[in-house]
Amino acid sequence: MRDIPVYLFTGFLGAGKTSFIKETLENHEFGDDGRTLLLICENGEVRYEPEKFVGPGVRVERIKTEAELNDVNLGRINRQGGFDRVVVEMNGMWENQKLFAAMPDGWLIAQEMALFDTRTFMMYNKNMRQLCFNKMQTADMVVFNRCEKGFDKMPYHKEVRIANRNSLIVYEYGPNDIEPDDIIDPLPYDMNAPKIKIEDEWYAEWYRDINENEDDYDGKTFIIKGRVALSDELPQGQFAFGRHVMTCCEADIQFAGLLAYYSGAEKLSVGDWIEITAKVRCEYTEAYKEKGPVLYIRKLERCEACSPEVATF
Repeated sequence: MRDIPVYLFTGFLGAGKTSFIKETLENHEFGDDGRTLLLICENGEVRYEPEKFVGPGVRVERIKTEAELNDVNLGRINRQGGFDRVVVEMNGMWENQKLFAAMPDGWLIAQEMALFDTRTFMMYNKNMRQLCFNKMQTADMVVFNRCEKGFDKMPYHKEVRIANRNSLIVYEYGPNDIEPDDIIDPLPYDMNAPKIKIEDEWYAEWYRDINENEDDYDGKTFIIKGRVALSDELPQGQFAFGRHVMTCCEADIQFAGLLAYYSGAEKLSVGDWIEITAKVRCEYTEAYKEKGPVLYIRKLERCEACSPEVATF
């Protein structure tokens, strides 16, 4: 079995997915070294012109309904073979996980691009936030097209960064007129302080960054508030410290915590609000089954609950 790269294009109807894919498939740099399967999950105003595609050939398959996007149909398409790569135009009203779950073995996401019309993005983000967030969450690149010179990029930048810290952001003003995002996102706390105080409203940002850049936190000492989560599977003296975090909407609220060592852990109760002073060590633990940040608590005090209790970005 050989790996087949999948190039995924997401975005709402009218965001420019079809036009971008057309240009890509008509570009000799992309299509002259293999055969392409074009998997179309949405029909927009722009139509494909297969006679203009370059390369050995482009096979077109259409998925007309969300129910048809399943492992049976994609498995059938895969068994027929005849292609070296897959290009997917995803329906804007379907979540990406539907495709990920249906992909046959060997199909690997090589690149994911989310395209948004700047003129309508904020409206979609307000009224269909889960769908917007879903497209930005795993995108390698987010493209805001139909931009106007001098517009305020910060609101768009912030929405992408809430969903994805690592994706490249590009603003498109017209043909061959693009601008990469160069806004720097400094952490709200001082990583060089001897004891780094994490304010209540910074928890979500702290939790995400400590997991993405764990080596930067190794040996650092933090003062932070959170809750106690206990498990019979953890040895004596260990518990999970964290808070509930809402990344996108109420449906995705989950407990975001780290393993903590404390000699008095047996005296704690599930749900206790505590403020801790703890040193971080990045090490392998059985709880993680891999290397990760662990909190070695030096001081612990019970405290009032954070307000609001659920942390957000």
